[in-house]
Amino acid sequence: MDNYKSREKILSRIRASQGHSSGSRQREVGAAQAYLAYHPVGPQPVVDGDLAARFESQSRRLSASVARLDSITSVPTEVARYLRSEGLASRAICWDEFQGLDWKSQGLDVEARPPVRDEPEPDLVGITGCFAAIAETGTLAMVSGASTPASMTLLPETHIALVPASRIVPYMETVFGMLRKELDRLPRALNFISGPSRTADIEQTLVLGAHGPYRVHIIILESD
Repeated sequence: MDNYKSREKILSRIRASQGHSSGSRQREVGAAQAYLAYHPVGPQPVVDGDLAARFESQSRRLSASVARLDSITSVPTEVARYLRSEGLASRAICWDEFQGLDWKSQGLDVEARPPVRDEPEPDLVGITGCFAAIAETGTLAMVSGASTPASMTLLPETHIALVPASRIVPYMETVFGMLRKELDRLPRALNFISGPSRTADIEQTLVLGAHGPYRVHIIILESD
C-alpha cells in the first residue's frame, strides 16, 4: 500500500471515530477546493510586459548568471562554455529528461542520476529543469519526484537550471495554481530557489554557498 492509500485509511478511521458520515470527505474536499478557487489574493506589484526579461534582471540581482538560447539543442555548448569560464571540470549530473542531449560532442561527461557527495569524486555540478520560474523575484520553483530529486539543487556546488520561457510566470501565487491544475497530487517537496545559497549571520558578512550551491547559472530557453 502506498503512502497515499495509507493516509486515506488513517483519515477514514479518524472520521469514523468522530461520527462523520462516509460522504463527509467529499464535502470537506469540496469546501477546501472552493476556498482555494475563490479566496482573494493579497496585494501584488505590477509585473507585466516581458516576463523573461524581468526574471533575468531579478536573477542577476541575486548573483545568478543568465544566458538565453533559442533551442535546447544548444544547451551542451552553453554548459561547456560556462564551465570553462568558471574553471570547472567538464563533469556533471542531470535530470533524466536531459540525458539524450549531445553532451559528448562538447567534451562533457554528464550522467543522469541523483548526486553523491562521497570522495574521491563528489558531484559538483547539477543540471536541472524547473517546474516554473517567478518573474517578480527571479526565483526558481522546483518540485521533487523520482526523476527530479531535490538533492540535485542542494548538494552540488554549481546548479545549472534550464528554464523554458513559457514556464516563467508573474507571481509565486501563480505557481500554486499551476500545481493544483497540472499535478494529480502535491509533491513531497516544493522548493523556491533565489540565486546561490547565502548567509550574513556572521558579522553581517555575505557568504555564498553556505547551505547549498555557490553558483547558479540559469539558461532561458526561448523555444521549448
